[in-house]
Amino acid sequence: MTKRVVFNQKGGVGKTTIVCNLAAIAAAEGLRTLVIDLDTQGNATQYLLGARATQVDRSIGDFFESTLSFSLAPAPFVTYVSGTPFENLDLVASDPRLEELAIKLEAKQKIYKFRDALRKLKGYDAIFIDTPPTLNFYSRAALIAADSVLIPFDCDEFARQALYTLLANIEEIRADHNEELRVEGIIVNQFQARSKQPQRIVDELRAEGKPVLAQMLSSSVKVKESHELHKPLINLDRSHRVTQEYLSLYQALQHG
Repeated sequence: MTKRVVFNQKGGVGKTTIVCNLAAIAAAEGLRTLVIDLDTQGNATQYLLGARATQVDRSIGDFFESTLSFSLAPAPFVTYVSGTPFENLDLVASDPRLEELAIKLEAKQKIYKFRDALRKLKGYDAIFIDTPPTLNFYSRAALIAADSVLIPFDCDEFARQALYTLLANIEEIRADHNEELRVEGIIVNQFQARSKQPQRIVDELRAEGKPVLAQMLSSSVKVKESHELHKPLINLDRSHRVTQEYLSLYQALQHG
């Protein structure tokens, strides 16, 4: 079972879109796949469930709340899983209570509970974890639990400077809490091939030895349509250019 977290401390870089589309491709390829939405905004939950997002029986908030009290027989993590309309693709939905729960979880030092729960989880081939755009309790818990981290990156100078800090933070978590964690790659998102600046930044990052993946994702209104219809690109239009970019990225990750 692979456990990937998609994380960047900068918002608006496409974390949720990347999580849901890579997960949907894994599911379409026949892998039993789980998305876990740790972002209080709940965008991954909305993306995959649409109007059903408010109808889930249990959420990630229920899981974390349960860890605040000791139990000899805690409910297994699968208890918090909901189905989606897509075959082989399940979801642990976000919860607006996450923000208020974080203070209590920090105080009781529950940072390893998420990792422990995923280690006991059976029946899935791939897990993709969506995170908030900040290094908080939940993103740290995800990095401690994951095998690898994917970093979405939009090509501007501010994002580049933030990337150096982000990589240092990930390395600190790896050294202190999860020696198995590796940066699987930096995903260039919303790439504009006709503009010189993005390509220059990508080239410079590669020259510095940063793990920028060769497969880049371009901008398209099809992505916004996908959000609006609550359908990942592979389920909406397999032949579309951006869908093909995601397929290429997925295959590179699987064989990387």
